[in-house]
Amino acid sequence: MTERIAEALAQLSEVVRRLPPESTQQAVGYPSLFLLVFVGALVPVVPTGAVVSSAAVVAFHQMTPAAMLFVFLVASLAAFLGDVSLYWLGRRGTRSRNGSRWLAALRDRATPDRLEQARRKLDEHEVTVLVLSRLIPAGRIPVMLACLLAKMPTRRFVRGDIPACLAWAATYQLIGIVGGSLFAEPWQGVLAAVSLTLVISAAPTLWRRVRRSGRAPA
Repeated sequence: MTERIAEALAQLSEVVRRLPPESTQQAVGYPSLFLLVFVGALVPVVPTGAVVSSAAVVAFHQMTPAAMLFVFLVASLAAFLGDVSLYWLGRRGTRSRNGSRWLAALRDRATPDRLEQARRKLDEHEVTVLVLSRLIPAGRIPVMLACLLAKMPTRRFVRGDIPACLAWAATYQLIGIVGGSLFAEPWQGVLAAVSLTLVISAAPTLWRRVRRSGRAPA
């Protein structure tokens, strides 16, 4: 029995050793992409946009025709499942008398002025706001919290979140394609894509600081 297990492990290691580099990257890369985007949707500290753009750069330089499609599908599905899971956890908090740590975490990440702005826009343009909330850096949490406080049913949130996740994945994948097309080496494209996504993420915060400093009395 032990000899058979050792023989099977040896055969498996030989198969893995003979795999072409792209197959190895895909076998590791797609699960890692899914996990990082899913966790980033639940705990908004992982720069998921940069993760998707980096994966798109790597896929752009691969010879597999379906690599770009797989990146898009994996990123979209992971973002969607993460959003729905977080919304479900938040709804449990709204129903509980004592709330929940997930709902409290959402409240901590949404300033009162941004929450009020999200509420107004949600009343006027429900689905459109959900789509834009994923495209605008730091826009997802205030809109999700506004949906929770408005007691939006999970089914309705899901209908709006599907196009939001598809648009989000396509946008950051496009950034990765641009980065990959500008440089011959994948690592150069990854560096360019990550830098661009970080700049995009920081732009709203910088803009708000500039506006506040401009309004400050002399």
